[in-house]
Amino acid sequence: GDCFPCPQEGCPMMGHYADRFPDKLKRVNQKYFLNTAADPPFATWRQKVFLKLSGVKKTRGDINLVFHDTEGNTKEYEIASGVLSQDEVYTKYLDVEINPRNTTKIEFLWNKAIFTLLWARLGAETVNIIHGEDGRR
Repeated sequence: GDCFPCPQEGCPMMGHYADRFPDKLKRVNQKYFLNTAADPPFATWRQKVFLKLSGVKKTRGDINLVFHDTEGNTKEYEIASGVLSQDEVYTKYLDVEINPRNTTKIEFLWNKAIFTLLWARLGAETVNIIHGEDGRR
């Protein structure tokens, strides 16, 4: 995440997209980026998630985001786990297997720990996602 987000001209990618950065191909000691997934087509997109919670002051559990795309595919990613506080902003880098251009929605899931009070409620006050390829939110 040290190079995140990519500069305006983009992060020089290895492989299929390397030809998009002809000027950088000539540099010595140029850094290149390659994010891969475990399953075909192996593409991922680096995204930085900022999540601020609302609801109970402190509780236990975990928070996941589920990304949905135009073709009905979904991928779930854990953002935080353990003691959760509405005073904190949770930040995480994700290599998402859903192309940001095809994302139709992002679902917020809170799974309470077994001993959490029944009345306890937790939600997302804000969710900001920065797409690494061009710095868009």
